[in-house]
Amino acid sequence: MPEEITLSYDVRKDDFTRAGEASADVKLKLKQMGVNPEAVRKVAIAMYEGEINMVIHANGGKITVAISPEKIHMVLADVGPGIEDIEKAMQPGYSTAPEEIRNLGFGAGMGLPNMKKYTDYMHIDTEIGVGTTITMEVKI
Repeated sequence: MPEEITLSYDVRKDDFTRAGEASADVKLKLKQMGVNPEAVRKVAIAMYEGEINMVIHANGGKITVAISPEKIHMVLADVGPGIEDIEKAMQPGYSTAPEEIRNLGFGAGMGLPNMKKYTDYMHIDTEIGVGTTITMEVKI
């Protein structure tokens, strides 16, 4: 495996057609690189949840993934409304998704809890009216 590979993806607001493409691409690349399947699974789940949150709640954003021999480092930065109550948002089942999003099968309130569950490290930096940056890591 090379020393470090960096991948970058743009995520668009309300683009449910392309939602999940970034996490699927990272999953494929990690498999091709021979990363252990459990780490690939964790990254794919955590990244997908974050990507969907960016599509639903933010005005889009950017995902940067750095793959090194030790870990996969993911930064999901959006230009959204920010998270008003991180503690509440981390509770399984809590959701601010509108009804029409829930009717599409999204917005069940498991995004942030699953991101935390499937990563070795997660940090949320949020500012109301500015956006949210979530940093996650999965050890290889």
